[in-house]
Amino acid sequence: MTTTSRPAGVPVDAPDWSEELRESGLRITSGRIAALEYLSEHPHSTVAEILRALRRHHPSLSTQSVGNIVRDLARYGMIRRIDLPDSGAARYETRVGDNHHHIQCIICGRIKDVDCVVGHAPCLTPSNTQGMRILEADVTFRGVCAECERKNPDFPALRTHAARRAPMRRRPPLRG
Repeated sequence: MTTTSRPAGVPVDAPDWSEELRESGLRITSGRIAALEYLSEHPHSTVAEILRALRRHHPSLSTQSVGNIVRDLARYGMIRRIDLPDSGAARYETRVGDNHHHIQCIICGRIKDVDCVVGHAPCLTPSNTQGMRILEADVTFRGVCAECERKNPDFPALRTHAARRAPMRRRPPLRG
């Protein structure tokens, strides 16, 4: 990732998206720059969320144009497409080139990055590759965030999970 001098208020280590686009061979457009800037601050966003944010300064953008932007950026490896259970729509992030996974709250839908313990791709190996070379493995952990657990102590999944984790009491032997 290339960094250059920045205007006041922009972190020194912030990516120079124009340079990144140039190095990737993509044309530099205001829509691509805006999408990359938004995704770097709001990872795991959908096309609809990106569009809603960008329309403030780019009123001519449409769902189709933002869809084309993220498709191109993902194809060139500048962003990553994420398909999570219960998400309803593809999500995108600028964190690429490392091997990380995601954890998603089943109540509020909050999504966070989780580093891979192994540290390189793929971190999992299937029992049978079916003749394919494995490049990566996507893992989604599902759970309940601390805030939702505090607000929903009687949530059924929490009760079920607690019951499964409770130590089993031994029954006395039957006497006959």
